[in-house]
Amino acid sequence: MDRLEDQIDWYNKKSLSNQHIYKWIKTVEILAAAVIPFLSTLKFQYAGWITGGLGVLITVLEGMLHLNQYQQNWIAYRSTCELLKHEKFTFLAGGGAYANATNARALLAERVESLVSQEDTKWASIQQQESKPNAS
Repeated sequence: MDRLEDQIDWYNKKSLSNQHIYKWIKTVEILAAAVIPFLSTLKFQYAGWITGGLGVLITVLEGMLHLNQYQQNWIAYRSTCELLKHEKFTFLAGGGAYANATNARALLAERVESLVSQEDTKWASIQQQESKPNAS
């Protein structure tokens, strides 16, 4: 049960962290993109430099989103967290697969480790796909 609580806590924290980073970066991108047309109409010495800098900022931030996969991690971690919570509550209620299990704690351990293992496998698969060069 301690392992389950640790895993729920880890996935919850990682999900929230990735969600906050993703939303922060997207907010900065939206603001920068919204300012560009406004600045392009102004006639002052550094308007071109600022507009160009904002374009560079948007490109860098979008690259970071793609590289670090914040949105995908947020969704995957949240999904795994919720599945782990479901297993916990089903176990505690003695329902589902646990109702007739001869060793409910062992079944819980197997199911929790299976969920965590599936998440690890999905993560590794995504990382491998991201690192493959595009075939042209």
